[in-house]
Amino acid sequence: MTSSAQPTTNRNNIARAAALVMGFFILSRALGLLREVVIGAQFGTSAELDAYLAAFRVPDLLFQLVAGGALGSAFIPAFTGRLVHGDRAAAWRLASAVANLMVLVLTIVAVLAAISAPWLVRHLLAPGFSVSQQALTVGLMRLMLISTIIFGVSGLVMGALNAMQHFLAPAAAPVIYNLAIIGGASLLGKTLGVRGLAIGVLVGAVGHLLVQTPALIRRGARYTPVLDVRDAAVREIGRLMAPRVLGLAAVQLNFWVNTILASGLPEGRLAALNYGWLIMLLPQGIFAQAVATVAFPTFAAQVAHQNLPALRRTFTTSLRTILFFTLPAAIGLILLARPLITVLLQRNAFTADSTALVATALQLYALGLVGHSVVEIAARAFYALHDTATPVVVGGGAMLLNIVLSLLLLGPLQHGGLALANSIATTLEMIALLWLLRKRMGGLEAGTLASSLWRTGLASLALGIIVWGWQQAPGVSGAWLKVLFCLPLGAGVYLAVAWLTQAEELQALRHLLRR
Repeated sequence: MTSSAQPTTNRNNIARAAALVMGFFILSRALGLLREVVIGAQFGTSAELDAYLAAFRVPDLLFQLVAGGALGSAFIPAFTGRLVHGDRAAAWRLASAVANLMVLVLTIVAVLAAISAPWLVRHLLAPGFSVSQQALTVGLMRLMLISTIIFGVSGLVMGALNAMQHFLAPAAAPVIYNLAIIGGASLLGKTLGVRGLAIGVLVGAVGHLLVQTPALIRRGARYTPVLDVRDAAVREIGRLMAPRVLGLAAVQLNFWVNTILASGLPEGRLAALNYGWLIMLLPQGIFAQAVATVAFPTFAAQVAHQNLPALRRTFTTSLRTILFFTLPAAIGLILLARPLITVLLQRNAFTADSTALVATALQLYALGLVGHSVVEIAARAFYALHDTATPVVVGGGAMLLNIVLSLLLLGPLQHGGLALANSIATTLEMIALLWLLRKRMGGLEAGTLASSLWRTGLASLALGIIVWGWQQAPGVSGAWLKVLFCLPLGAGVYLAVAWLTQAEELQALRHLLRR
């Protein structure tokens, strides 16, 4: 194959894989949205839901630090390198060693966390909760800690499958997870209360692993009962993980600080932040995470082949695609926050007051949607280059800024200040990562990127004007009317302007849909 054909093949493979993953991400996010609708109708923005969200922080922290993004960012390049060089036996032995070590560490840490749960909740996690809320939080935390160990194995399986360019089963896993939580809320919520959600999380973790296992077996996975910390490859993964763990710890610390600060606010503020955050993550998950997930193994393979020009082209194309989808999504969320939340969530226990609280959080979180999305792909480019330290240093600075801004904005803006602080810090993190990555890769094809960005910006501006104008039109007052007309109208205007300006991303999307 010629060198000119290789980048085109990579881009086509990424486009096809991204379309597949994006389809499942849309299904997963749709179910995630349905999950929040069911939870909202059952629990609204209650103190009970605040306790569940606070309890989730510790299991999520442990998973992220030990087996989440930290492990994937270090494991996929190492695993891919062995596959590229044809040593599949060594690749599976490495996966077994990492899995065994991870399960051992997660089990020990989860047991210690369960024992110290009362102290953690009372002094570090939710000091502003009442005694009964704290007791509920402790019980929920201990139950969900079991899921952390299961998710650890499932996360490693997901990384191995992605490294082998298989994305279907990993993309389907979150669908099973969301279905389990929906079942827990709807079937168990009325009898067990918020404990039904915790049971749903546990069942969902099991399903998350089981749905991926057949694909792993079909690809020749071989398990070895080995626990070799002296293995050079295991040590290399540990070395690459160390700074990434610090970076994820900074991200989780931000969530932790938000939980502590929100626990001192009136009831329901923590729940409002959670709803706003999850709705903001809908387009981020559908577009940015889909592209970043399928691009990362390609990045790693290009680095393994020492093909920096191909890496630069692939990254720039991925970045343009993410901006094409997330910039108009951010504008739409800001302008349609209140009617959108009214349509999606306002029923039963979720009142108009709940809608107002969540709308504030969503609008301010949406200001950082582009930043969150670009950080996804920029960080993975650094990981592929075997540089996990740079994103950590930048992320650490963003974390400190987020905390400072949260403290400054909490008084005047209440929970909205926490959302705005996150958006400002993440946007600055995005700018810093792109600037450093440009130097590392010898450029970002600035001309192509700038040409794409002005077209995307112009189309997004047109979308914003049309959506805002429609909402001000006489007779347009109901939330359903605003959402049902504004969403397709705004999307149509955006695509029309993109077509008139000959946006390449739109042409690529059209060709992909034809195929």
